[in-house]
Amino acid sequence: QVQLVESGGGLVQAGGSLRLSCVASGRSLSSYAMGWFRQAPGKEREFVAGISRSSSSTSYLDSVKGRFTISRDNAKNTVYLQMSSLKPEDTAVYYCAVDRYARRVVASKSQEEYEYWGQGTQVTVSS
Repeated sequence: QVQLVESGGGLVQAGGSLRLSCVASGRSLSSYAMGWFRQAPGKEREFVAGISRSSSSTSYLDSVKGRFTISRDNAKNTVYLQMSSLKPEDTAVYYCAVDRYARRVVASKSQEEYEYWGQGTQVTVSS
């Protein structure tokens, strides 16, 4: 059974930065793409960023491009989301997830393609 634990969330002023971490146990993630999603109050969960198993490919939600960076350290079984220039509209619970299939070349933006999810970490950006 795969377990994902996110950390690094918190309260930050607009323009500030946070770095989210997601540590996995129960399986090596080196063969799987990973994704970060978020869900704001009253809204659907949405894709934020994805990274291929080798880090050769990354993808982002348009509204976070240039501000967020996804990365991974397969030796530590960890994926990161560096968030900069945060805006109040970035306020949400952020979740990391593991791809359902191994060796996918590009991380999917569809939630249905992810099998395991963390419990989420709250990010609140004040104006």
